Amino acid sequence: MIAPPLPPDVAGLVAALAIGLLIGLERGWHDRAMPDGARVAGLRTFALTGLLGGVLGHLQPDFGPWPLLGALVGVSLLLAVFYAQSAKASGNLSATTAIALLLTLLLGVFAAHRDITMALAMSVIVAVLLSMKPTLHGWLHLIEYRELTASLQLLVLSLVILPYLPNSGMGPYAALNPYQLWWAVILIAFLSLAGHLAMRISGTQRGILWTGLLGGLASSTAITVALARYARQQPQLTEAVVASALAACGVMFFRMTFLLVVIQPALASWFIAVLLATGAVLLVLAFQRWHRATATATGSNTIEAMPPFDLMTALIFAGFLAAIGILVPAARQWLGDSGIYAVSTLSGLADVDAIVISLARSYSDQGLSANTVLISLALATSANMLTKVGIAWTTAGFRVGKSIGGGYAIALLFGALVSAAMVFVK
Repeated sequence: MIAPPLPPDVAGLVAALAIGLLIGLERGWHDRAMPDGARVAGLRTFALTGLLGGVLGHLQPDFGPWPLLGALVGVSLLLAVFYAQSAKASGNLSATTAIALLLTLLLGVFAAHRDITMALAMSVIVAVLLSMKPTLHGWLHLIEYRELTASLQLLVLSLVILPYLPNSGMGPYAALNPYQLWWAVILIAFLSLAGHLAMRISGTQRGILWTGLLGGLASSTAITVALARYARQQPQLTEAVVASALAACGVMFFRMTFLLVVIQPALASWFIAVLLATGAVLLVLAFQRWHRATATATGSNTIEAMPPFDLMTALIFAGFLAAIGILVPAARQWLGDSGIYAVSTLSGLADVDAIVISLARSYSDQGLSANTVLISLALATSANMLTKVGIAWTTAGFRVGKSIGGGYAIALLFGALVSAAMVFVK
């Protein structure tokens, strides 16, 4: 026989009591070593406070907010007195328990007067946050100032600026959509910060190979510069550096795939096989090189994590992306597809992200054909890889440049074969 559901009034009171017991259980366990009477609030106090909130929630329709206001003032005064005495006796200035007790009272009111499920869910979150004190404090000690600044700037870009930008084309060729441009900047900034954090989390003994794999999330060109300098300083690690540079470029192709999937899924279906195949070949070559390398991933074989995307870099990238966004339709109007190819090649010498994003947007907005986009992407990536070979050659020497260039050539040839096979099948 199924028991009938509880009346709404009773269910609200039961939920309020459960909220107090849950949060009080965590607080009581946290202060379990303290003698009775020495705690500001324990399991019973939290349970009674939650139940008090439930009662106040039921009184609100008849008496308005005054009972709740009076209870909040009364409980706050009691907590202030107890907190002052406890802080004086123990020297502990933490107000976490006092704030948790006030929140328990309000959640009890919310459970009785509004939404039981939401109130219970919030109480679980409160209990989890309270129990995670060592973990959260440990994270604070691990976070560097530049990472905190980059994270806050990313929140400013995404939550403060993005929602208020117009989502319509403007400027020459209506190619400048502020909302889409800024959204692309946020996407690149997020990938850069993720790559930096991944390099930091992997530890100081991550090794050169991990440097390439994780650094490729942010910028394979920048990480190639760092690796080439490292190879020049320690020539005995040449094989490991070549493996890491190949891995960084392989990750670049996976990053390009991610950008296309997010920005233009219809276009991504044309190129996902080619990009993933090329990236996979580079990773295979990187791991083969790594197994032949005599260096091991120990403390001496580390490279400082790349700096995360900062606000100035984001603004510069936004300007570069806007310029490419205008140049692509302008070049197409003046020179046809050959103009787009020229812009793609020049853009790829510095960066592939901007041209990938511009081509993805132009595919739908300007009506570019898939074949034009394919050739443009091939030119951009080839130019970018040529730049990295030149960096490696001039910085670390002929041997490093030749080895990296050979790996790039094999991967591009394999990608071209996959592309030709897809065209033949279609």
